[in-house]
Amino acid sequence: MLSPAVIFENLSVQIGGVPILDSINATVPRGSSTAIIGPNGAGKTTLLSAMLGQTSFSGHVVLLPMPDGRAPRIGYVPQRLQFDRAQPLTVLEFLTMDQQTLPLWFGTKKKMRDEALALLATVEAEHLEQRRLGALSGGEFQRVLLALALGRQPDILVLDEPVTGVDVVAERLLCDLLESLRAQNGFTQVMVTHDLSVVTAHATHVICLNRTVRGEGVPTDVLSPTVLEATFGVHRGLPDVHGLPVASGGHAPGCHCKTEEKN
Repeated sequence: MLSPAVIFENLSVQIGGVPILDSINATVPRGSSTAIIGPNGAGKTTLLSAMLGQTSFSGHVVLLPMPDGRAPRIGYVPQRLQFDRAQPLTVLEFLTMDQQTLPLWFGTKKKMRDEALALLATVEAEHLEQRRLGALSGGEFQRVLLALALGRQPDILVLDEPVTGVDVVAERLLCDLLESLRAQNGFTQVMVTHDLSVVTAHATHVICLNRTVRGEGVPTDVLSPTVLEATFGVHRGLPDVHGLPVASGGHAPGCHCKTEEKN
């Protein structure tokens, strides 16, 4: 069994007195590709925000130290980034902005440019170097955000709905790229998604969330009709992806489920 990278202990979040998350107990295994799934409004992004220290909460988020004793580095790819799409900012300028000590019109130092190009090459997007940021497609922009996150050399890579707004081909290519990068670099991946085909094809661990944990474990064990109904509130079929078996009804072995009784 993999050692934990992140542990959520009795984590609850209220915003304006409204409960958003209630008594979350879950674990992200080290080196895993963990998917957090649930419907809109389930609290998925809020859980990530708590993990990143951006949202107040009660309970605990434990980020386990790395084997060498240091705190883990975290890279974050947001679901969306607000910016002026008409601004003539290139991808290269965007990737080097946090390192610039002079205004962009003075140019970019060769070392910073080389580092940015290396990051773009890592995500197979070096051809975007001089493209205007506002002219990128959804899939291209996600790769640029991924390159920015990888610049931190993360031990934990956190992605909030990375395939939202991209077409099916771009989605598959991005997920394949993430799988390859995780294998090469050994980081732990935590991805919020509501796309079950992404989960069954790419996740090694899943946390089913709807304000509280409805199921957790290996996707083929956990994603039963019972857990999916408890998570999404309606009966939802599981896609048969890449030959993975569809879980049968009831609570599957290894599934730690919390379901509500219906009146």
